[in-house]
Amino acid sequence: MKELFEAMLAALCRGEDAVLCSILASSGSSPRGAGAKMAVFRDGSTLGTIGGGAVERIAAQEAMEVLASGASRGKAFCLAPNQVADIGMICGGNVTVYYQFFSAREEKNAALLRTVLELLDGGENAWLVMELENGFVKEFGTFDEAHGLRFASASEQLLRPMLLSRAVYRKGEPTWYVEPISRAGRVWIFGGGHVGRELVPVLAHVGFRVSVFDNRPAFAKPENYPAAEQVVLGDFERVGDSVQIGADDCVVIMTPGHQADREVLLQALRTDACYIGCIGSRHKIARTNEYLLANGIPEAALARVHSPIGLEIYAETPAEIAISVAAEMIRCRAERAGVNKP
Repeated sequence: MKELFEAMLAALCRGEDAVLCSILASSGSSPRGAGAKMAVFRDGSTLGTIGGGAVERIAAQEAMEVLASGASRGKAFCLAPNQVADIGMICGGNVTVYYQFFSAREEKNAALLRTVLELLDGGENAWLVMELENGFVKEFGTFDEAHGLRFASASEQLLRPMLLSRAVYRKGEPTWYVEPISRAGRVWIFGGGHVGRELVPVLAHVGFRVSVFDNRPAFAKPENYPAAEQVVLGDFERVGDSVQIGADDCVVIMTPGHQADREVLLQALRTDACYIGCIGSRHKIARTNEYLLANGIPEAALARVHSPIGLEIYAETPAEIAISVAAEMIRCRAERAGVNKP
């Protein structure tokens, strides 16, 4: 998402208009859900995706019409089987796409994009807010706790029920679309070895803010993890001396040794971290659980730990293990956001 908004801002700074295509709502088996975005530029190039296939192809064509007219608009796509002759898709469901025109001549558009980029880098909860009247966006702004609502004028009291960890599309007059673009919290990877190094770019690519913690000076170097926001050299037995883990944070434990793993796990279970995962065999887990219980961790708390870490995909290589861990974390993030899909 950051790359998309950076490209739009660069276009506006060059004096070129752009269109932001956003899925506001979806149902059924549509390929992408609310929040999916694609930017379309004057030269016909695009960045991002709203699901591919015929919907995206038609959306790109219509975005070029919006660029020509300078008039934003929305459109609903029906993907039911009886529509196959029209758009070439048989997956079923419906999507509502909005085409927001960004004029290079209006400074407020560049200011909005700069604010979005600032929020994406901020690491705190932040939302895009769109107010629509008669199907057209009246106001397009942002909301975060530090600055409140910017570029729009709705009351905070009205917005509060819609400030969730998933996109909200509330129909009516006016209609509201509120989408989280940044979530508080980060992933702490304890142990920057083979698997940790593979895991960092995977998690960063799917929207997690990643930090690496290691006790080995040769490993705890930022150049080893270009996609990490932070790299910390510290003591596995005294994690709290270097970092603070909060309720929005995730903990991934894959240190060089069993002793360090269980020491970090013991400390993690004394925090409110929303996800705790530890690499290791079932035999190691049983021994680790004995250690945790002996050190005052309640038996019920052991259920918080995802171990063996990752979804079971029979992963063997560090890259494959990283994929399985990322998949589990994506699922947990979605469940925490209230997404329930079969």
